[in-house]
Amino acid sequence: MGKFLTLENIEKRFPIPGKEDYVAVTDVNLEIKKDEIISIIGHSGCGKSTLLNMISGLDRETAGHIILKGKEVTGPGPERAVVFQNHSLLPWLTVYQNIEMAVKKVMPELDPAQLRERVEKFVTLVNLDAAKDKYPGEISGGMKQRVGIARALSIKPDVLLMDEPFGALDSLTRANLQEHLMRIQSNVKNTVIIITHDVDEAVLLSDRVIMMTNGPEATIGEVLEVNLPRPRDRVALQHDEEYIRCREAILTFLYEKFAKEDE
Repeated sequence: MGKFLTLENIEKRFPIPGKEDYVAVTDVNLEIKKDEIISIIGHSGCGKSTLLNMISGLDRETAGHIILKGKEVTGPGPERAVVFQNHSLLPWLTVYQNIEMAVKKVMPELDPAQLRERVEKFVTLVNLDAAKDKYPGEISGGMKQRVGIARALSIKPDVLLMDEPFGALDSLTRANLQEHLMRIQSNVKNTVIIITHDVDEAVLLSDRVIMMTNGPEATIGEVLEVNLPRPRDRVALQHDEEYIRCREAILTFLYEKFAKEDE
């Protein structure tokens, strides 16, 4: 199998008038496999969202290259879909219509029956059949995020990028959505990159956890392999030796980086 998604010597600088550029991230090198779930974790200001924005094409790297399936990423494209912390739904469209709009845009060749079939497939995938004719203002925060995930996946992206997608939700809703995501990914089989602050979320969801050093000039500090079989059960994992090892490794890394900054 050839390389899937490669980050080569990535650097991102932000110009500051009258001062030296602010270097957000530097010397980032990473190979991401097809159908892999990775989490990127680190303290605030470590460039997690900056990296995600560059992979999505919403921002360009100052130096280096991002290569997806042999082609350089130079801007946004339907092969990379983003789910933000804010669901970003259009309030005047129903759940069904929000998903339909994305599919129409990316797959204009579908006839009405194919379009309806595809939209309904992804409404069902996130368990929203009963709410498909409701507007965003009529559904809960967790349901809105499920619509956002369904909309992103409906365009069949190679890479699903998630920027703290569950960060604004209460812990029970968050846990429910994590279960949804694991179930959906096992069905859809695409590469998922998740930005998170949550150590347990990173271990539960990921095949690998990318730990970033503190900014400025943040880079990859460590890469942790999570050797846990799927499907994963969050309750059973609480006493699993590998789960505990991974959790402690991330906490140790984050604590040591935080402690160094405080010295």
